[in-house]
Amino acid sequence: MGVARTWAVAIVGAHGECVEVEADLSEQTPEFKIIGLPDRSLSEAARRVHNACVNSELPLPRRRITVNLSPAGLPKQGAGFDVAIAVAALATEGGMDAASLARTVHLGELGLDGRLRPVPGVLPAVIAAVRAGRSRIVVPAANREEAELVPGAEVLGAVNLAQVASWHGAEVVVPDQEPVPGTTTPRVPADTGELADVLGQPQAVEALVTAAAGGHHLLMCGPPGAGKTMLARRLPGILPPLDDDAALAVASLASLSGARVATLDRTPPFVSPHHSASVASLVGGGSRTMRPGAIALASEGVLFLDEAAEFPGGTLDALRQPLESGMISIDRAGWRADFPTRFQLILATNPCPCGDYGIRGGSCACPPSAVRRYLGRLSGPLLDRIDIELTVQRVAVARRDALPPSMTTQEARDRVAEARTRMGRRLIGTPWTLNARVPGTWLRDGPYAPDPAVRRPLDAALHRGSLTLRGYDRVLRVAWSLADLEGHDRLAADHIGRALFLKRGAAA
Repeated sequence: MGVARTWAVAIVGAHGECVEVEADLSEQTPEFKIIGLPDRSLSEAARRVHNACVNSELPLPRRRITVNLSPAGLPKQGAGFDVAIAVAALATEGGMDAASLARTVHLGELGLDGRLRPVPGVLPAVIAAVRAGRSRIVVPAANREEAELVPGAEVLGAVNLAQVASWHGAEVVVPDQEPVPGTTTPRVPADTGELADVLGQPQAVEALVTAAAGGHHLLMCGPPGAGKTMLARRLPGILPPLDDDAALAVASLASLSGARVATLDRTPPFVSPHHSASVASLVGGGSRTMRPGAIALASEGVLFLDEAAEFPGGTLDALRQPLESGMISIDRAGWRADFPTRFQLILATNPCPCGDYGIRGGSCACPPSAVRRYLGRLSGPLLDRIDIELTVQRVAVARRDALPPSMTTQEARDRVAEARTRMGRRLIGTPWTLNARVPGTWLRDGPYAPDPAVRRPLDAALHRGSLTLRGYDRVLRVAWSLADLEGHDRLAADHIGRALFLKRGAAA
């Protein structure tokens, strides 16, 4: 009796690792043992596999079966190993093509009737398998459409275990069963709307275009009804469409969250959690299964926190490290999960609990201590990571013909595309593609460093303490985005002055 081998994939964070599934049959007391650092749900696979095999008329050998998941030190979670464990255990008595098993990756959970149930995270698992050179992959029928999104994958969608065994040469009657349906929760594309619907906010629209051009974080403060949410929801529509790699990464994270993924959506994601969201729901994690949080699901797109001052201060401060590094690492005993967090942060808040503080014609009844406490939830270190801080006023005219023409989404998208082309030429040969990601040392001392006369207002703001060095660099990044939008190859004093104004309204 030999050892039967096949493959599965373990998901750790946003990435997958190929796992060799070995099954050995020995002449000892009958037992089904799974080793190799399985979690609780994976340890329970023995009963699911046993019943699924019996009900598929593929009884397991009545001896000791030991299944090893290698590498043993890699954490394995979930029921997605069931199919691989079952076919490896069945193959220990022969009757299957060992070569076919050894070159196939199996993903899926087994029902007690032998049918394959869909599992989350199939897309990143298939990506990991293809990158490891294992392109033949068996998945549940409900996950087939998702798995076929990966270029180079030879996907086999199986309805039941007997069908999988027959593909590997087993002589078994394949029952006619309906496939288990997949999740009914689709990935909801961003509802971008039309930018021209925003009336009477030319400065806010221009700030939004600047943020889109350079990938900058934006804070909007204004009374209820000023259009903050409306502006934020237009941002994905003026961003460039996602390329193949980015679209696949976004779809992989959606797959890990349990959403149904059928196509690659090229629109950047827009994620807007409620202000009652916990830290774990925002940054990700979990006690048993690591799931991506809102900041990971917004990667390559926009994270919008409406009513930001209503969020607990600790929840908002959890954003500080991901904003800087573009990655969130969640540590648990013995292992760590990494998720990407390359998102644009948009914060919207009222100036006070009632929303009328400092508003012309408004009547604010909030005591000063309540106003300070309300806005104090947006801590200084968090605000220091915001590139553009914008005050939005209520619109005083409702008639479109009484207002200047509004910029359309297509016009804004074209301007953003031209600006990104220009910054791409300037940053060619560097590891950066967006102004918001260029380090300050390169901006201050690199080949495109502004002349001393141009940066004098910025130096003065740093000297008097109205800017930190991090804020200094962020003003330079916004200034370059303004220059790129205007087609300039060098920074001018006007770009610095306008960028300073966009950062806390600092005077030049």
